[in-house]
Amino acid sequence: MSATDLVLHLVALFDQLAVSYMLVGSYSSNYYGRPRSTRDADFVVVLPEDKLSALRLALGPDFHFEPQMSFETITMTVRHVITHPATAFKIELFLLTDDPHDRSRFARRQRVDFEGYSTYLPTAEDVIIQKLRWSRGGKRAKDISDAAEVIDVQKQRLDLTYIRQWAAQHGTESLFEELLHRQAEAARREARPSHDLLYYCRRRPLLRSSRVTTSLFRQVFGQSLLET
Repeated sequence: MSATDLVLHLVALFDQLAVSYMLVGSYSSNYYGRPRSTRDADFVVVLPEDKLSALRLALGPDFHFEPQMSFETITMTVRHVITHPATAFKIELFLLTDDPHDRSRFARRQRVDFEGYSTYLPTAEDVIIQKLRWSRGGKRAKDISDAAEVIDVQKQRLDLTYIRQWAAQHGTESLFEELLHRQAEAARREARPSHDLLYYCRRRPLLRSSRVTTSLFRQVFGQSLLET
């Protein structure tokens, strides 16, 4: 089994047992941003005792379910840890807490097509909010990088007001604004070569009229700019 197969296997068990869940951590930031390798998977779950027992049985002998819950210092939550000895892959089940944002992102979670299977993920906004929060608590550069990648890929679709609301409460507002500024600066740098070429060619009528330059303009800027 690949890591993704293991994640989808657990998702299928959650659906089978009617366990409320969402896939968080690197898998969610990979979905909305740019993929990076990860050695574990994180879920937020509502797991009462009867469903916990049923999940243990359903996993079978291929998985090891840690008998005791543990406390995670970055997220400040309790978790169940499952390992797959054959691959050394780890899956962490974080219990849904009473934290206001934890509740909000869980209520806002949405089903998406994840590797061909309908899976609950947090929204892109909530991935950014939580990654920024974790980066502050754990001082982990990878969380800031993950948040930046999601901002860059999803920038035209983000609810910035919602993110700013929670970032202000978590003390990460300045970091979020810095990431937005970096993304805007990067976008301007990418656009500048095209603007420079347009300015250069407009100042040189003979060059504009050449067959090669006319073809280049048509490909890059479209026919309308040639006629201005």
